[in-house]
Amino acid sequence: MPWNRCRTLLPSLLLLAWPTLASAGNLVAASENEGRDCAVVAPAEGMRAGLPDPLALPDGDRISDPAQWRCLRQQTLHTLETQVYGAKGKVPDSVTGTVTAERIEVELRHGGRSERFSARVRLPPGEGPFPAVVVMAGVAGIDPQLLASEGVARIEFPSTAIGAETGEGRRKEGAYYRLLGEEADSTGTLMAWAWGVSRLIDVIAASDGQLLRADAIGVTGCSRHGKGALAAGAFDQRVALTVPVESGAGGVPTWRNAPEGAQPAASAYGEQPWLGDAFGRFTADPRQLAVDQHQVLALVAPRGLLVLDNPHVAWLGAPAGHASVLAAREVYDLLGAAGNLGYQGTVEDPAHCAWRPEWDGPARAAIRRHLLRQPAPDLSVPGA
Repeated sequence: MPWNRCRTLLPSLLLLAWPTLASAGNLVAASENEGRDCAVVAPAEGMRAGLPDPLALPDGDRISDPAQWRCLRQQTLHTLETQVYGAKGKVPDSVTGTVTAERIEVELRHGGRSERFSARVRLPPGEGPFPAVVVMAGVAGIDPQLLASEGVARIEFPSTAIGAETGEGRRKEGAYYRLLGEEADSTGTLMAWAWGVSRLIDVIAASDGQLLRADAIGVTGCSRHGKGALAAGAFDQRVALTVPVESGAGGVPTWRNAPEGAQPAASAYGEQPWLGDAFGRFTADPRQLAVDQHQVLALVAPRGLLVLDNPHVAWLGAPAGHASVLAAREVYDLLGAAGNLGYQGTVEDPAHCAWRPEWDGPARAAIRRHLLRQPAPDLSVPGA
């Protein structure tokens, strides 16, 4: 029987025997990737008509112990880097910078090269230290007024300074590629943006903590920047809350469930160098992938993840986004953190990247739960 039609009783039993992670306080990790010591194997290729099981080991066995997720997560991460995004790349030899009420300055040195970038900071009323949300490209994502009303700072991340959108197919430019050189050549800009967010977090973590809280960082963005927000939250375990908005192909929606009218894989690969070079082998038939996008969502678990979607624009593939969240919920269930995963795709306004009142409630709950660490309702996934 297909895995997604057969749920075991184990997650329910775990919830009875183990305090839910939703009430266990801070879920962020101390480092960007806590599974680096786990052994990984080369991912397989071959036809898989259905979604890959996010809880399956490379040998086909299915994990049942939450402690096993740490190394399965690392295998999943490795496969996604190998087949979809390209390798994230090393932490530079030196990451320094400053945090002020107006701006975060980041200075990077690696292999004899140097780069720098800055991100504008917009503080809410009151006194810090504040939780903060990184807004990819500084546009769209969570409503700025909502963030301010909840006492959350807004950091406008300069995505395209890190990985440029050249408008010339897959040509790559930006600070990420200049600094890392050949080791970054085959990596797409979504991962370059994720790497840049991690360097921003490095600087916040190294600051005196009087202005921004390094343990309460969220990331958001809409459309292609929603793709980038998801990558940033998935590939850095220090991100407390990830909120991709209308992310489309290469973001939340699964490749295998893409409905008619959704952006096809070949288009997402060729429009900009968002995805890694290796993904080009799979554009004709993404069923050859060993993974799918629901496993990117699973990398975020058990941390906060709220997916906001728009069913009115066929190109965005919202039905596949919903399917992706449902599939990723298997991992959240295993970890006792189902209330940390949410999906809201019922909206009246069809405008792309417009903030909707239907999103206010879930967004406030997610912010209070994961950034402010206050009591808040569980997030929910329709159909789960």
